[in-house]
Amino acid sequence: MWVLHEIMGKRRLKIADVARSTGLAWDTVAAIYHGKAKGVSLETIDALCKALNCQPGDLLVYVPDKGENKA
Repeated sequence: MWVLHEIMGKRRLKIADVARSTGLAWDTVAAIYHGKAKGVSLETIDALCKALNCQPGDLLVYVPDKGENKA
């Protein structure tokens, strides 16, 4: 799960601010922000990390499927 919205909220950033500072399309940032992105390239993650001065792990949280078996 993406937590970009939490980072942006703490820093009071708008989608347009992040799009402008990363060079990414507004739609791309919005999809990640709203958790609607199906796939995100490494270049996009790199741009977000550079602009937000964070690590990839700061942008993502692993949430296992509800039906996933635990070993």
